[in-house]
Formats: sequence, C-alpha cells, structure tokens
Amino acid sequence: MDYYGRRLATASSDGTVRILSVGPTSQLLSTLTDHNGPVWRVSWAHPKFGTILASCGYDGKVIVWKEASAGTNQWTQLHVFTHHTSSVNSISWAPHELGLSLASGSSDGSISVSTARQDATWETVRIDRAHPVGVTAVSWAPAVAPGAFSANFVYKIASGGFDSCVRTWEMVNGVWQSETGSISQLHKDWVRDVAWAPGLGVKSTVASCSQDGTVAVWTKGKEGEAWRGKIVKDFGIPVWRVSWALTGNMLSVSDGEGNVTLWKEGQDGNWEQVTKIEM
Repeated sequence: MDYYGRRLATASSDGTVRILSVGPTSQLLSTLTDHNGPVWRVSWAHPKFGTILASCGYDGKVIVWKEASAGTNQWTQLHVFTHHTSSVNSISWAPHELGLSLASGSSDGSISVSTARQDATWETVRIDRAHPVGVTAVSWAPAVAPGAFSANFVYKIASGGFDSCVRTWEMVNGVWQSETGSISQLHKDWVRDVAWAPGLGVKSTVASCSQDGTVAVWTKGKEGEAWRGKIVKDFGIPVWRVSWALTGNMLSVSDGEGNVTLWKEGQDGNWEQVTKIEM
C-alpha cells in the first residue's frame, strides 16, 4: 500500500509489477515489465520525495520507478541498480528523515545502501559478506533511537539470511559495521523476513520469521546492551512475512498455509494471538 492507502503495488513471479487502485471498484492502473524474471519485492518511498516505487527481483536488478506527475499512472525508470551479482531478495526504504535511501539484500551475500544525491546521481555503499551464503531480508530502524531526546539520527539496518541468522548494522563515521555480530541462533533454517518495529517505546525491537516455522522477537534496551531473543510461536510450517503496526505493539504474521494472525505482547512478556484474519 502507498502512504495514503490509495494504491496497491504487487510483485509477481511472472516478472511484472502491477499498480492497482484501492476502493470499492479496484482497477489495474499500470503494469511495469522491465524485470527479466520473478519480482520478489516492491516498496513505496515516502511521498515527500514524489511518487516513487522500488522493485527487486531474481534478475539481480533493483529498479526505482517514478510517476511522471501525480495521478497520471505514467511511470519511468528513475534509476536501475545492477551492482548485485545474484538475485535481489529484499528492499527497504530508509525513514524519510534520512533522505531518499534504499537498502537491498542479495543472494550474493551483500547488502547495498543507495542514496540519492542533490545532482540526481546515486551513491552506493556495500556491506560485503553480510550473510556469506545470501541475504534474504532487510529492514531499516527508526531514525530516532528509543528514548532519545536529541535530534541526532541513527542509521541502522536489520538483516536476515540463508545462514539462519539475524544481524544488525550501524553506520559509524560513514562506514557500515556489524552492530552486534550474529544476534540469532534461535532459528534452525533460513530467515525469510525481518521487521524493525517503529520506535515508539523505550527499547529497540526486531521481529524475524523462518523457514523452520518459528517467529522470534528480539529486544534491546540501552546502547551497548545485548539483544535478547524470544520465540513467539513455532507454527510448524514455513512463515513468510512479519510486519508491525504503526503503533509498534502489534505484529502480523503470514504463514505457508495462507493464514494471517495478529500477535501482541502480554503483561507477563509472553506473546499472545489476538486474532486470525479470515481471507
């Protein structure tokens, strides 16, 4: 969904990105066809930068699309990134406070962070061997650290990989480095998705899900403290995606049997299923 909830972008193994209107009479508005193979993810940028959509796919490309002008449904390629040498499995736009910046994770084991410059060119920084056997998912942290009262922004990314690990990364003096090394040994198979929760509390929170059927939530208090991981549930089937509500206190989970469930942390620290969404 776009920022205003008016349009939906979809990615498909047929190699297309489709944009549809949202409403009582939903209709197809545009079909984007410049990927040479399955498209794995799509992501809308914040509207302060215009109407911009990114897509990534099996062909190793990341394409940034821009609508000519609002409501025209005429899309052009703003930029095409080809610096990955294998399938690009995940993309994530940075919080808008950090500028127009896109992270991408690839089966080549690297994470790339591409940032638009004032002159319309892009600067790309790579995190090589982020997950040596392949990166499956990336997610940006909120721009402001939990409990912070200063205007100093933080640049952090969570990632998951085929190595069954969840890692966090931080930019320090213009260089990306591992914040904690591997923070996950809870998953026994590759990590399908990671999601950094909105920073509305007093702790940093990351959710992850795995091919092994487990969903985990990782929390960290003050800077310098260790991450603590807890299994929310073992679904017994692969779990595909995790996503936080904007309030940061509700987690949605989609699994391999087509179920979508919502989870909330109880006062005792245990996670409880709130509801199951009937599709």
